[in-house]
Amino acid sequence: MAASSNSSLSGSSVSSDAEEYQPPIWKSYLYQLQQEAPRPKRIICPGEVENRPKYYGREFHGIISREQADELLGGVEGAYILRESQRQPGCYTLALRFGNQTLNYRLFYDGKHFVGEKRFESIHDLVTDGLITLYIETKASEYISKMTTNPIYEHIGYATLLREKVSRRLSRSKNESRKTSVTNEEHTAVEKISSLVRRAALTHNDNHFNYEKTHNFKVHTFRGPHWCEYCANFMWGLIAQGVRCSDCGLNVHKQCSKHVPNDCQPDLKRIKKVYCCDLTTLVKAHNTQRPMVVDICIREIEARGLKSEGLYRVSGFTEHIEDVKMAFDRDGEKADISANIYPDINIITGALKLYFRDLPIPVITYDTYPKFIEAAKISNADERLEAIHDVLMLLPPAHYETLRYLMIHLKKVTMNEKDNFMNAENLGIVFGPTLMRSPEDSTLTTLHDMRYQKLIVQILIENEDVLF
Repeated sequence: MAASSNSSLSGSSVSSDAEEYQPPIWKSYLYQLQQEAPRPKRIICPGEVENRPKYYGREFHGIISREQADELLGGVEGAYILRESQRQPGCYTLALRFGNQTLNYRLFYDGKHFVGEKRFESIHDLVTDGLITLYIETKASEYISKMTTNPIYEHIGYATLLREKVSRRLSRSKNESRKTSVTNEEHTAVEKISSLVRRAALTHNDNHFNYEKTHNFKVHTFRGPHWCEYCANFMWGLIAQGVRCSDCGLNVHKQCSKHVPNDCQPDLKRIKKVYCCDLTTLVKAHNTQRPMVVDICIREIEARGLKSEGLYRVSGFTEHIEDVKMAFDRDGEKADISANIYPDINIITGALKLYFRDLPIPVITYDTYPKFIEAAKISNADERLEAIHDVLMLLPPAHYETLRYLMIHLKKVTMNEKDNFMNAENLGIVFGPTLMRSPEDSTLTTLHDMRYQKLIVQILIENEDVLF
C-alpha cells in the first residue's frame, strides 16, 4: 500500500519536541479506508505479444476488445490489464476491475505513466493510487465534501500543549545569546515543530510583524502517512496526496488549501536567498518591518553618502554590486558593506536598486500599477495627490512600509541637492522603472508609461510627509 502503518494514527513518539507533541486527535477514518482499499492484481499475458511497448510489462495483452478484457479480468476486484485499442491502433487502455464493473482509462506515457494529472514511475503504482482514490471517493464522498466545515486549523488548542515549552525555549535562547536576533531565536526554537504549531507559536509572539501573506502551496508527495493540518484528516493516495507551502511548510489537502487564511509564517530555513525573494515572504521570515537589505543599505548611504555627487544616478562597478548581492544572499543581515570593503558608495546604491529590480513583485505591485498610472494622469494637483494616496492604501502592508521608508530616505537625499545635484525629479527618473513595472510585457507600454512612473516617484518624494 501507499502508506505503510509505521506509526500510530496519532503519530509516532520520538525524541524531538515536534514528535513529542501530538494534537488532540488525527481523524483516522480515511486512513482506515485506504487500508481497506483493493490491492492491484496484475493479469499476466501467457504468451509473448508482438510490438509490445518497452515501457509496459507482461500485463500488456496486445490488441483485444473491451469484452475480451472484461473476460480476462474475471470479476476480480483490483485486477487490471493493459490493451491496445482495436479502433485506434497505437492508443493504449488500462482496464481495471472496481465496484463490480470494468473501468477503462486512456493510458499515456511521457517518461512516466498517467491517466490524469498525476505521473507515476510504474503501472503498479498508478493502479494502486487509482484503487485507493476510487475506494475512498466511493465510500466517503459525503464525508470528503464536509471535511472543511469544522477545521482544526483555527483552534488555538492545537498549540496550547506546546506554547509554554516553546516560550521557555525562546527565553533560553535569548539568555544564551543576547546578540542572536529574534528571528534566529524563533527559528532555533521552532525548527522541529510542525508548521501548525509553529504558526500558533509565532502568532502569539509579541515581536512578530503581522503582515498578511498568502501561502505558496505546491503539489507535494508525502512519504509515509500524513494528515492535513487544516481539517486533520488523512491525506490519501500514493503520490501528490496534497499540497505543501514552500515558504512555511504547512501541509494540507488541495481542496482545504482554498480555505486556509492568508497567515503564512515563512520559515527561514526554507528561504534560500535574499535577492529575488518575494518582499512579504522575506520580511516575515526575518521578522522585520522591511527587507533588511533596504535598512542596511540606506543606513550605510545616509552615514557616508548623502553628499555624493550623482547619488543613485552614477553607477558602481557591476562586479562589485554583484558581490554585495552575494554577500546578502550568503550572510543576510551580517553582510559587511562598510567603507572598508566597499569605499565607493555607488556600489551600495547600485545594490539597493538591484534589490528592487529583482523583486518578483515590484514594490508598487502589478495590481496597483494601472491605478497609479491613472492617478498620475490627473491634471489637478490636489485631486492627483488624493488619488495617489488612495492607491497607496491598496498596497500590501510590507510593500507600503518599504515604500514609505524609501521615500523618507530619498527626501533626505533631495535635502542635500546642493552637494549631490539630485532633486526629486532626477530621483524619479532613476527610481520610476525600478519601483514599478507594467504587468504587460510590452516595450511600447513601458516607453509610454515612463514619464508617469517618474512623476509618481517624484510626487511621493516631494509629499512623503502628507502621503504616508
